[in-house]
Amino acid sequence: MKFVVSSTALLNVLQTSNKVVSNKNTLPILDNFLFELKDGVLKITASDLETTMIGTLKVDSMEQEGVIAAPVKLMIDSLKEFSEQPLTIEANESTWEIQISWKTGKLAIPGTSGLSYPTQPALDEETKQEISVDTNLLLTGINKTIFATADDELRPVMNGVYVNIEPQAITFVATDAHKLVKYAASAETGTTASFILPKKPANLLRGVLGKEDADIRMEFDDKNVVFHLKNHTLVCRLIAGNYPNYNAVIPANNPNKVLVDRTELLNGIRRVAVCSNQATNLIKFEIEPNTINLTAQDLDFSVSAQESLTCDYEGEAIEIGFRSTFLVEILSNIETQNVSVELADSTRAGVFKPVYDEAPDTETLMLLMPMMINA
Repeated sequence: MKFVVSSTALLNVLQTSNKVVSNKNTLPILDNFLFELKDGVLKITASDLETTMIGTLKVDSMEQEGVIAAPVKLMIDSLKEFSEQPLTIEANESTWEIQISWKTGKLAIPGTSGLSYPTQPALDEETKQEISVDTNLLLTGINKTIFATADDELRPVMNGVYVNIEPQAITFVATDAHKLVKYAASAETGTTASFILPKKPANLLRGVLGKEDADIRMEFDDKNVVFHLKNHTLVCRLIAGNYPNYNAVIPANNPNKVLVDRTELLNGIRRVAVCSNQATNLIKFEIEPNTINLTAQDLDFSVSAQESLTCDYEGEAIEIGFRSTFLVEILSNIETQNVSVELADSTRAGVFKPVYDEAPDTETLMLLMPMMINA
């Protein structure tokens, strides 16, 4: 294998693919990139067995095709030290040594045979489906929901983002049993399907989708999903199992409705939360016409705080408690100036919704379970 390539272009592909590589690989070969050179295109694969990222790069010139596994850390650490310039990379397929040459020098690092590198999982041709998704829709859906995913070994289905595809809409849902986020957007998909996208590939997509300028082609069956990007392909194993019936926990009838400035509420919660109990982070809301009273206290340390905010309120006076850390997460992931909070009573979940000046073609709903208020 021998080729000439731009140092910057190669480093960019390697750094993107490197995000897949695990610090605790079960197979030593996974501490390497798989380099495959054919027809003037370098294909670079990184994997942790669950998630695989494949990057492609056109080389400037090629003398000999080949396949080799190159150590992840050494390759990236070496390339970081170069300004933009052409590099000649040559792999000796008898000793597996990789030599990188440039105008004023060269370095050699040990590679290994790529024959034992795991193959990319193939989709079932009979059951696979394919759709194209707007880049911003996919990115927004992940950004809106991923913070609400769980880290629950007993209920792995809650450790990812649930994607529900309908002929004219795509819905993203995440929950950890304390909070739930649902984001639905109009989309012409022409099909019906659903899957649970694990947290790691969802985070990887967040990092690369911002650089995409065209729709993303998605292929999936009941075990894997493939995202086709401009210079990369992301393949990931889906979480097996049935997602909870999230619609059943969203209160349908909420007679008590608060309209409040989101930033004022968020900052008030942050100030009052300083004095909340360190174990529970409980903040009590006392809501009455035109006023929200926020209170928190920690009797163990004899600290307490109170703040009053103005609001528009329809309903009866109500007291309800929420965990402040979850409130901050929810309000930080709403972008509008005002937020609507819908409440049934002090024992049922609060529903948080952004308030738009003009009705959008998306729906965002964030739900938070209340906490018991000690008398």
